[in-house]
Amino acid sequence: MIVYWLLLLPTALVAYVFGSMDTMVLASNFVFRQNLCRLGQGNRWLSNFRRLYGIPGFIKLALVEVIKDLLPILIGGWLLGIKGHADVGRAFACFCLVLGRLYPVFYNFKGSHAGIALVVGAFTLNSSVGGAALVVLALVTWFGRYLSLGAVAAAAVAMMVSVLVVDGDLVLRLLVFSAGLILFRHIPSLIRIVQGREFRFSLEEDITYKLDERF
Repeated sequence: MIVYWLLLLPTALVAYVFGSMDTMVLASNFVFRQNLCRLGQGNRWLSNFRRLYGIPGFIKLALVEVIKDLLPILIGGWLLGIKGHADVGRAFACFCLVLGRLYPVFYNFKGSHAGIALVVGAFTLNSSVGGAALVVLALVTWFGRYLSLGAVAAAAVAMMVSVLVVDGDLVLRLLVFSAGLILFRHIPSLIRIVQGREFRFSLEEDITYKLDERF
């Protein structure tokens, strides 16, 4: 039992820290070689990133996001794989990653949408869950123009598909908890959507400044 705790603790720490890292800051510093917080409006929010780097920058941002989310999940699988429970390690790392994304310790626990983190984690556990979540995330975000709605829809689909296709009880619970955490965190966003106060994301007109600090 002690061995499992010794493996779970570093898995949780690494995944949560990676989740707490802001992808836009990482992309600007290590991909574009610039400090996002010293350019444009001087903040780390989506509007500032878009004004500086445009659509090509978003593509690179997505790649950085996937790599950042994949690394701690693979590490968790490797660590728990020592005891023959690699899937549990990846699922647990996914949960801690989502937790860090939604409640980052480096930014006063004010996080952002964790849809991609959930999709990446789901893909490492079951391609059906990951594929369904990815398709729904992309379609709802694109047609609805709400980032939060896309994350919520992806989480709901991941939860339902996991119940149908995931065999391991502990892995299933961790996936459901991860998706449920996203649903819970987005309740304020859903309320704003119903009330018509949530701003839509647009690629044509630069209104992303309206998304700053609203999550």
